[in-house]
Amino acid sequence: MPSFFDTSIDKLKGIGPKRAELLKKELKIFSFGDFLQHYPFRYDDRTKFYRIQELGSDSNYVQLKGKIVSHQLLGEKRKTRLVVKFRDESGEIELIWFAGAKWIEKTLRKDVTYVVFGKPTIFGSRINMAHPEIELLGENKANAPEGFLQPVYHLTDTLRKRGLDNKIIAKAMRELLTQMHPYIIETLPTEICSKYRLIGKYKALLGVHFPINHETLKQAERRLKFEELFFIQLKLFREKKINQNKFSGFVFNKLNTLTTFYRDHLPFDLTNAQKRVIREIREDFLSGRQMNRLLQGDVGSGKTIVSFITALMAIDNHKQVCLMAPTEILATQHYEGLKEFADLLGINIKLLTGSTKTKPRRVIHEELENGSLQLLVGTHALLEDKVQFQNLGLCIIDEQHRFGVEQRSKLWRKNKPIPPHVLVMTATPIPRTLAMTIYGDLDVSVIDELPAGRKPIKTVHKYDASRLAIFGFVRQEIQKGRQAYFVFPLIEESEKFENLKDLMDGYEAISRAFPEYHVSIVHGRAKPEDKEWEMQRFIKNQTQIMVATTVIEVGVNVPNASVMVIENAERFGLAQLHQLRGRVGRGAEQSHCILVTNVKLSKNSKTRMETMVRTNNGFEIADADLKLRGHGDLQGTQQSGTVDLLVADVAFDGPILTEARKVAEAITEKDPNLELPEHEGIRTHILSLKKSTINWGRIS
Repeated sequence: MPSFFDTSIDKLKGIGPKRAELLKKELKIFSFGDFLQHYPFRYDDRTKFYRIQELGSDSNYVQLKGKIVSHQLLGEKRKTRLVVKFRDESGEIELIWFAGAKWIEKTLRKDVTYVVFGKPTIFGSRINMAHPEIELLGENKANAPEGFLQPVYHLTDTLRKRGLDNKIIAKAMRELLTQMHPYIIETLPTEICSKYRLIGKYKALLGVHFPINHETLKQAERRLKFEELFFIQLKLFREKKINQNKFSGFVFNKLNTLTTFYRDHLPFDLTNAQKRVIREIREDFLSGRQMNRLLQGDVGSGKTIVSFITALMAIDNHKQVCLMAPTEILATQHYEGLKEFADLLGINIKLLTGSTKTKPRRVIHEELENGSLQLLVGTHALLEDKVQFQNLGLCIIDEQHRFGVEQRSKLWRKNKPIPPHVLVMTATPIPRTLAMTIYGDLDVSVIDELPAGRKPIKTVHKYDASRLAIFGFVRQEIQKGRQAYFVFPLIEESEKFENLKDLMDGYEAISRAFPEYHVSIVHGRAKPEDKEWEMQRFIKNQTQIMVATTVIEVGVNVPNASVMVIENAERFGLAQLHQLRGRVGRGAEQSHCILVTNVKLSKNSKTRMETMVRTNNGFEIADADLKLRGHGDLQGTQQSGTVDLLVADVAFDGPILTEARKVAEAITEKDPNLELPEHEGIRTHILSLKKSTINWGRIS
């Protein structure tokens, strides 16, 4: 049965069919439930009135009380604007409307007191306010003794032009909140609400849309954030438990080849962090359940050798292994790095990418199906239907955030009836709170220790004016026998970013500055074989300088490269800067990263540069990145298909997430099928949601 919250939005008083069509098109609001969860993005404090003479260019949104002296329409057709002279006892200000000017003019009256709300700006010697809210005194709660915080909702220009403003949205929201009271079901058990001092559901919804004061708003947001995060965690825990019960996994208990590798061929001692992770994976392989594990490790922490050791456990038990990487460069590098060990151990390893020719491809298909090919490394080409394994026991996915859920599941379906174990790896450090939210259904292992002998990369921030000094420093390093990267954000000139260093200009300038050295160039538009040829020249030290775009961000491993110069570093996010920096520092020598920017930097850009200079810790950088950019940008969460947050923010709500996760875990352990009477509200809420809804914290 459709619920009250499924009711079409055109049935809400104050909306109607025409406005409903606009809301559907512009904001994807189709039902009462959608509208109710169109939460305010900020609140304007309407408890104070300012005097016009108090206003300055630094004033934020302010509220004025006064009368209209005059008004007139200026300009013609699309350039029509409404100019209103507005006065209080201290002075005069101009109010200007460009959109809806004629409609607003018809509503204006002289000799009555209006309340005006907006952001003042100084134009020449005059002060004005563009597109302010205006209403008769007494129409809102601005003069209520307790004052109030007015909600401000996200709107589009189209909505505003068609007269659907914040005032109308707020009025319709009040109507909906009045109507919905009997239909709100308390979703959290009384015991949990008492323990965590959470207010009731209806009170929270009322408080988030129309808070009386800051304390009311704080309580409302805390309740809704807790609920949203609780239901996401509950979903992840239940899915994990179902999968553990549903999918049995191969047991890998033989270790013959692995023992030989440890004894005769391992070229260095493993770090304690690597040993810990290998133990965790080994426990999964002995449990009889399918492994789904995320392996996080900072750049250069040694994830590849851990993945090879994991592969040996599967191969020792007569199972095939595939390793999938997002680019041909990275897949080729994995293949070449692992082939050296595989050959020593007599393991048949092959590489499959989009560039693999027909004849070797045919051999790969045959050997996969007869079981003689034990380890296949490749790109998206592994997902093709023609790629069939005889007995796939382990899938390793590198830089997993580059692959969508459907792509990963295609690999899992390559072996029936028992699905292969899955190890997904990422060198992009994920903050703990985000990992719990996106990957809560996976077990997480972290390599939080760099191999012995690695020196922290020295990072400095320089401006364009220091270019000669930078070239001088790079020359000194090359004279010591080292190599250097110069990374640019663009391939060719663009009108939009005309002030940025263009890759081709940069290549020519660097070639002129270093005539005695050879320079390679790599970018995303180059053919795969050309990229590979240039990379190989650099790896073999036939070229001393690599000029590139971010194609070298992931996976390029040249231990002799000790300098990374990042041009227009302000154009890169923190996570990307950290990945790029990780291309150096892979040998025993001291490495350097030079961030080159324009002198004019935004506040966020300055913070990014300061963070990079201050720390090499990937997790600290990831936390800072999350706070700067928000969870939506960080990992491409829509691709991973798990996070769709409405009120919570994992960058700042870590403590709430931790508590919500504890509660969800306890309930899953105690009552996995939600059969106890105290969990009836939770069960009812989940059952009422559409299967396609990702976020269980949503209104059904």
